[in-house]
Amino acid sequence: MKIVLLESLGVPQEQIDGHRARLEAMGHSFEAFEKNADPAVQRERSRGADVLMLANMPLDASVVREAENLKLIDVAFTGVDHIPVKEAREKGIAVCNASGYATQAVAELCVSLMIDLLRHVPETQERCRSQKTKDGLIGRLLSGKTVGIVGAGAIGKRVAALCAAFGCHVIAYSRSRVTDAAIKEQVSLEELLARADIVTLHCPLTDETRRMIGAAQLAQMKRDAILINTARGGVVDSQALAAALREGTIAGAACDVFDAEPPLDESEPLLHSPHTIVTPHIAFATEESMAQRAEIVFDNLYAWLRGEEKNRIV
Repeated sequence: MKIVLLESLGVPQEQIDGHRARLEAMGHSFEAFEKNADPAVQRERSRGADVLMLANMPLDASVVREAENLKLIDVAFTGVDHIPVKEAREKGIAVCNASGYATQAVAELCVSLMIDLLRHVPETQERCRSQKTKDGLIGRLLSGKTVGIVGAGAIGKRVAALCAAFGCHVIAYSRSRVTDAAIKEQVSLEELLARADIVTLHCPLTDETRRMIGAAQLAQMKRDAILINTARGGVVDSQALAAALREGTIAGAACDVFDAEPPLDESEPLLHSPHTIVTPHIAFATEESMAQRAEIVFDNLYAWLRGEEKNRIV
């Protein structure tokens, strides 16, 4: 089999070299490249490949359409909205993901963003650097707040557990029934938006969830509520969110994801909205989670080579 890794997995080279040696000892070839989103480059690097491996780099649909031997796309990421799944399904190409590798990493960042917004950390840091005081910027506790989880999968449940440990009352909106000790109530999206002091998004990007948080939904939130998005940028209407922040419809927001992968264009509205923390898609990126996802995707590969399936979603 010809196996091609189309982008770095963010782990030490020794870890990749170990898998290379193992695969070559099994009689397979393994090539690794640095990230390149140019469709022509992707097609050339993928030529003749039986297996493609990549992380969160968008894979151009032409790669899949023109692939003659491709049988598996092994994704070192949880979401696969950057993969041409429709084309893969039509050609009978399996798609696997690395579900679960960043659950703790995302949950920890999510809670830290809540605290940073409630305690005015960005603003008070700027005050401190300008030799000023905190006057007028007294924060609020996370303890005692109602936290609304939108999407109660593995990450949503982990966030719920951490928030419960801080003394929060956790409610959730999910299309499926939720059974979790930390989540005290399962409610409609409308009720969650109206009641929550903090709304945190943990749903995948699908046709149903695209722009599920827009102007109408933001208007249902409390004026002193905050919104956290560590899910997918497309779940939120960024123009509507920026307008809500400018107009004081809600008190603040933290966004780690956007419609496009960073680096962001200067025109991105959330770069210029007040009371907003923006980070360039860092929620999953810890040393521990990078090592774990590499092992998961290579484990997926070895299983597939044995005729088994792990983490297959297509």
